[in-house]
Amino acid sequence: MMQLVFFLEGPSEEALLSGMLPELLPHDVKPRYVVFEGKQDLEKRLVKRMRGWCMPDTCFVVLRDKDAGDCMIIKERLQALCNEAGHHRALVRIACHEIESWYLGDLSAVEQGLSITGIARHQKKAKFRDPDRLANAAKELTAITKGRYQKLSGSRQIGRCISLEGNKSTSFNLFISGIQRVISEAGHI
Repeated sequence: MMQLVFFLEGPSEEALLSGMLPELLPHDVKPRYVVFEGKQDLEKRLVKRMRGWCMPDTCFVVLRDKDAGDCMIIKERLQALCNEAGHHRALVRIACHEIESWYLGDLSAVEQGLSITGIARHQKKAKFRDPDRLANAAKELTAITKGRYQKLSGSRQIGRCISLEGNKSTSFNLFISGIQRVISEAGHI
């Protein structure tokens, strides 16, 4: 059995992936989550935690928000940390600007997950056709849901509903295709 180990900056990413991955992963791929206390903690402790992982048949995925940083610099820095840990093939993905951009890329999932009607129709608006451009997606999501979105519980609820296809967030689609590639290269698809 293959393990897919996710190094995440916080618990909301774990809540999202726990709901979303059962639809994506084959039955013989087991997800594991290593949750850090923010992006600084992730970068500080990543090498030690990755080096210490001793189980065979393990592939690693590192997920971090871009926030206000430069996506390419962040990705290069995280990849360098993975290389330092001896895991050159680790998949590094950046949520642009933040994980909430992924939710704004699938407003039907937001509507369904949070049990709010009328949200999905906003997908046609220019700012929701390319949510990775929004500098403060969490604020937009809170506004469009009239305060019903809460980071942890909202991620859990939306994660069960988010579609793996057709999301308007480019960084979400790159994340999904990256995981599919890792699984395929490991011979599990």
